[in-house]
Amino acid sequence: MKKHVKTRTYLRRRLAVFLMLAGILVVISIIAPLLCPNDPYSTSAADMNRAPCAQFPFGTDRYGRCICSRVLMGSRASIYSAVALVALTFIAGTVLGVLAGWYGGFLDSLIMRLADVMLAFPQMVLAIAVAGILGGGLGNAMLAMGITGWTLYARLARAQVLALKEEPYVHAARLSGCSAWAIMTKTLLPNILGPLLVTAATQIGVMMIGIAGLSFLGIGVTEPQAEWGSMINTSRAYLQLAPWAVLAPAVATIITVMIFNYLGDCVRDMLDVGVEQ
Repeated sequence: MKKHVKTRTYLRRRLAVFLMLAGILVVISIIAPLLCPNDPYSTSAADMNRAPCAQFPFGTDRYGRCICSRVLMGSRASIYSAVALVALTFIAGTVLGVLAGWYGGFLDSLIMRLADVMLAFPQMVLAIAVAGILGGGLGNAMLAMGITGWTLYARLARAQVLALKEEPYVHAARLSGCSAWAIMTKTLLPNILGPLLVTAATQIGVMMIGIAGLSFLGIGVTEPQAEWGSMINTSRAYLQLAPWAVLAPAVATIITVMIFNYLGDCVRDMLDVGVEQ
């Protein structure tokens, strides 16, 4: 018993740390314009490829733009858009999965066959095709990544509902006169939310890398808008001359993805300890 208490205390502290770090990143992405030391879109021929200094903490790129300011502004496109995309796909997929699992029949077949069609194509390949057809831009990149993102939550929510819909407490809710909507939202949803949140936390990093990958290929966020993937793409030709222009957004991407992945692991471990107890 004491071992379980110590383990749970350790996991709570670990979860609190990574939750705080993830929260700081999200806040930075929201207030990025207030934190920029320089104008992220201001070019200067005299400051091209300058090394890190007091005026430009991360140096400048080939257009003389402040890398530090662009990394901060790029967090809005990289972090904020990934979190927003995961939230939207989480809601859409969960709703569809719960409806499919509860009602079954034709609705279940329709939603699951649509999910199977989406999963038949590799996510990144389908995203590249969609983004290539729609053109560049953050909105199109988010749409390209989100077009298959909902399937994970739909399949998981459906499986959880099918496993719980025959439980005695669900039958009791039916006999008490609760509507189907009340049962789904107040009885089933709280009991299936844990695994869905774990999936959502780990998908933030996946979506972030996906959006950065599309931008790196030139079919996502386009210049001059700041985004970490496009920053790496535009500066890679000058890697030997100005490595800081590539390293700064690359390190920012790695650190951010690691924090959100660790956050997902912490949530999963907390749920596993809760189940064991």
